[in-house]
Amino acid sequence: MNASVRLSMSSLRAHKRRFAGTVLAVFLGVAFLAGTLVMGDTLRANFDTMFGDATSGTDAVVRSADAITAPGESQGVRQPVPTALVKTVEGIPGVAAAAPDIQGAGQLVGADGEAIGGKGPPTLAGNWITDPELNPYRLAEGRTPARSGEVVVNRGAAAKGHLKIGDTTTLRTPDPVKVTIVGLATFGGEDGMAQVTFTGMTQSDAEKYLTAKPGEASTIQVRAGPGVSQQTLVDRLTPVLPKGVEAITGQQSAQEDTDMISSQFLTIFTTFLLVFSGIALLVATLSIHNTFAIVIAQRTRENALLRALGASRRQVTAATVTEASVVAVAASAVGVAGGIGIAAGLKILFPAIGFPFPGGDLVISPLSMTLPLAVGIVVCLGSALMPAVRAGRTAPLAALRETAVDQSGASRVRAVTGTALAALALGTTLTGVLISPTLLLAGLGAVLALLAFVVLGPVASSTAVRVLGSPLDRLRGVTGGLARRNALRSPRRTAATASALMIGVAVVSLFTVFGASLKATMDQTVSRSFAGDVAVSTPSFGAGGSGMSPRLAGAIGKLPEVDTAVGLGRGVAEVDGQGRALTVTDPTALARTFDLGRVQGSLRTLGNDGIAITRTEANSHHLTTGSKTRLTFTDGKKETFTVRAVYGRSELAGDYVITRAAWAPHRTQDSDTLVAVSFKHGVSAAEGKAAVEKVAAHYGNPQVQTRHEYAQSSAGGIDMMLTLVYALLALAVLIALLGIANTLTLAIHERTRELGLLRAVGQTRSQLRAMVRWESILVAAFGTLGGLSLGAFLGWVLVKASDGASDSAFAFAIPPVQLVVVALVGVSAGALAGLRPARRAARLDVLRAIATE
Repeated sequence: MNASVRLSMSSLRAHKRRFAGTVLAVFLGVAFLAGTLVMGDTLRANFDTMFGDATSGTDAVVRSADAITAPGESQGVRQPVPTALVKTVEGIPGVAAAAPDIQGAGQLVGADGEAIGGKGPPTLAGNWITDPELNPYRLAEGRTPARSGEVVVNRGAAAKGHLKIGDTTTLRTPDPVKVTIVGLATFGGEDGMAQVTFTGMTQSDAEKYLTAKPGEASTIQVRAGPGVSQQTLVDRLTPVLPKGVEAITGQQSAQEDTDMISSQFLTIFTTFLLVFSGIALLVATLSIHNTFAIVIAQRTRENALLRALGASRRQVTAATVTEASVVAVAASAVGVAGGIGIAAGLKILFPAIGFPFPGGDLVISPLSMTLPLAVGIVVCLGSALMPAVRAGRTAPLAALRETAVDQSGASRVRAVTGTALAALALGTTLTGVLISPTLLLAGLGAVLALLAFVVLGPVASSTAVRVLGSPLDRLRGVTGGLARRNALRSPRRTAATASALMIGVAVVSLFTVFGASLKATMDQTVSRSFAGDVAVSTPSFGAGGSGMSPRLAGAIGKLPEVDTAVGLGRGVAEVDGQGRALTVTDPTALARTFDLGRVQGSLRTLGNDGIAITRTEANSHHLTTGSKTRLTFTDGKKETFTVRAVYGRSELAGDYVITRAAWAPHRTQDSDTLVAVSFKHGVSAAEGKAAVEKVAAHYGNPQVQTRHEYAQSSAGGIDMMLTLVYALLALAVLIALLGIANTLTLAIHERTRELGLLRAVGQTRSQLRAMVRWESILVAAFGTLGGLSLGAFLGWVLVKASDGASDSAFAFAIPPVQLVVVALVGVSAGALAGLRPARRAARLDVLRAIATE
């Protein structure tokens, strides 16, 4: 074993450059993984500290005991509590202070007339709590609101909207309210709670604009007297609270806030990064395996001589594994250190691009260090294992052979196995997306398709390189022909080198196709369901935005140019014990402006106790027109509704529709998410849109868009997602290019004598550089073409699987321009990867190259 270690160390010292690309590939993959884990731990700890600091003066929170949660939402809606409870709470022994906390949606308009926030995190408004210990916000500048119309805003929102103390602006509640900023506040020592915006009002203004009626609050904040613990305070409060109202400790409330951030953002954020870390490591695995396979192939004679001199198979294998272990440990250790640097860089970068995370030191847990280190070592050793075993099997007589011919491209076993895998993948996928739609079968089919591509790679590479390289004979003459023959020389090596790039391009193509399909689906949905001429909406998603005033639709409907204007509001209730989102609207106007498909019953007769539901929901709950269903609202009241209409489509109208009159007794803060407008006959689109915009300007200036513009803006978040995906996948593509460059460098070392002979018979340096570059381009073109094909197929699988698992109809779309750009980038990147090996080849000394054994 000592001899094996000495042999490995001497080999590493003699061939340091051979493993440079491997070290870099492991380093990048491990660094990204470690950076993701450290970033996740840091954000969780920093948010926990921020919430703890902000609510340190709150010892108990009194709130409604029950919450109604609609599907797709992590946080439920609770019934308000009466502010009269404050006096009851203050009379409990051990209570030092209590204050009502009124919260609702409120979106500030910046100095430029654009709304602040709304891109995911909520835009909040509430009463400014005068007790500084109970108020999670701290006054940093100015004063507290004393009169109606005065507000305090968090400093981050003011900076984003270019607002300052003394400025007058509009607050959408959603009814537009003119407010004057008299103070700026911080939250837990930060300018705000991440991207959340907050506007603090007087209590009377908060009750007027944020609640259905005065005397209601979201919660009651309670502070304990000296020597009274939080749990003791809760135990004293619980017996005196009315039915349906509960008390929790301040610590529990802060933990719920942290868990909410974690479930809604941090978990998704870190999972997203971990997925791309996995892709990067998979690409690195292929590159590492290819490097070791080439090195072992180049050392066939060397290993054979060792065997002939008495070295055992185990010693030769151990020597190779030892080399891989040294590379794995060194690269992984440096990668872990690099991951800490990446996390520190991300912590600085995200606030700079508009994602202000809470301040605090990096949190480096043992798991964040040991897991990436272990993964890096396992990936590197696993990638080198097969080449190491192959090295140990080298026959002593191999030392007598001049060269080994790669016959993998003509392997009948490989061709049969790959074809069988491809057929199995196709059958499994088609079953999972067409016959019995399940994501599990579709995913299994996708994995089998990837395996089939890898197995068939050497078989396909010969044909693909011949086809792709055929124009080179005519365009580049002998240089192009030599490049094509070099790429054909070892089909297994060409396929292995291209596989890393293929996976990167496949994932890029997958998300490109899926993003284009989502856009096409949104456009199809709007075109099919929305029969109006323009849509009025506020650009927001997630919990962000305050919506629009319910009075806006009525004001637009009075315009002489308008035939129908219908607003779609949103409510939440339990339908037969299950939380559901309700669409609150005028059903008669809804039917005129939206295509609801075939309607059974009548939408005109909903009244105060009628409900309309989609056919899908009706079938799942065994309901039909005339059936009774029980609704439980957030105010705790239970009412029986009659199903008076069953309609076909729910894409924009939602699954459950009730009238505004039915919703009014149970509403809290009423708002519309969309106003659909149809013009009278003869009114041009430009004329009608201009008239609607004038009215909308008095209601917080929401966007007025044509149907096409509305569809495009609704899909705007997809472009943001794709931009982030492309940025993250750049790492995987970079690792793949390092693999191509490393393979070419090793191939040049292997062909040193051959290159010297070419130079000796008249090939110029520029011709030699061009030959190596074109070989790199051919390998990249093969990987890019395979990646585009695989990515488009997986994109189709994902779209069809999503279609089968959802009530909405998904449209499949191939974006030719974007895929052409991906192809050009892949091929150009191949040319870039060949630059350094080409320069190195051109610098070879002719006489020394010819003399090389």
